[in-house]
Amino acid sequence: MKLTRFCASLVVAASMLAPLGPMLTSAEAASKIVAVVNGRPITSYELQQRSKLITLTTRAPSGVAKRKAKDELIDEALKLEEAKRVGVSIADKKVDDAFATIAQRVKLSPSQFKQALSQSGVNPRTLKNRLRAEISWSEVVMQRFRATVRINESDVIAALQGKESKDDNGSTSVEYDLQRIIFVVPKKSSKSFKNKRVSEMKKLRARFTSCEEGTRIASGLNEVIVRPIGKRLETDLPAAFVQKLNKISIGRVTAPTPVDSGFEMIALCGKETINSDATARSTIEGELRNKKGQQLSRRYLRDLRSNAVIEQR
Repeated sequence: MKLTRFCASLVVAASMLAPLGPMLTSAEAASKIVAVVNGRPITSYELQQRSKLITLTTRAPSGVAKRKAKDELIDEALKLEEAKRVGVSIADKKVDDAFATIAQRVKLSPSQFKQALSQSGVNPRTLKNRLRAEISWSEVVMQRFRATVRINESDVIAALQGKESKDDNGSTSVEYDLQRIIFVVPKKSSKSFKNKRVSEMKKLRARFTSCEEGTRIASGLNEVIVRPIGKRLETDLPAAFVQKLNKISIGRVTAPTPVDSGFEMIALCGKETINSDATARSTIEGELRNKKGQQLSRRYLRDLRSNAVIEQR
């Protein structure tokens, strides 16, 4: 289920939350194994919790929710195993941010949302586990198919021509030209090393006044990676990130943010207001790319399933 649809479901579900009695402890609920996926057991507790979450968000009957829960848990076991195999690791902060986004959309704070889930008999960790699997899988699919997903110009033109009406309101969008700068910090680094890296980042931010000169300086630093992001429309970027970009001028960099490999800063190398036709083309291309990506994702998962050893009890 896409995150947007899931959020919409939770808006309805949040109004229905009511205590359902005490939850079983992990030790009690996990006493029975209901499936094994490539040696990874799925417990009755996990199945019970996921079933409750599905019932809460979709109002599905318990029998339907249980069948769907088992399929989800099997798929997620395969997704996480594949993520580990290809070296994808999702930071807890990303999961927490996704959880907080859902909470915000149902007009609750993260702590209130946790309490609401618990009152409905759903351990908040159940939702976080689902989010981690989906975020991990998105990264796996992106890495595998980034170079292979191509959208033909003829498909974009056909989609544009197929629209029943055109946007005549003269709307515009902002296009950003971006560079990614990563300061590598191994997870087990000492505090003094981390402090040293923070100091280096502060110095670079002070000297970074143009992308040409700033990226040249960054490339000369030890354990610093400079990668082009390219041009992105504001509609393709998270709203919070757009706000950060709008607070800096062209040729400057954002404040460092933690990533799996260390810290990341984004350089704003260009900013241009473009007309609605370009926005429409970008939107359609994104939709076509997303559709093709979903097809490849389903095929990828189907192949993993066919090669897996799955025992259901």
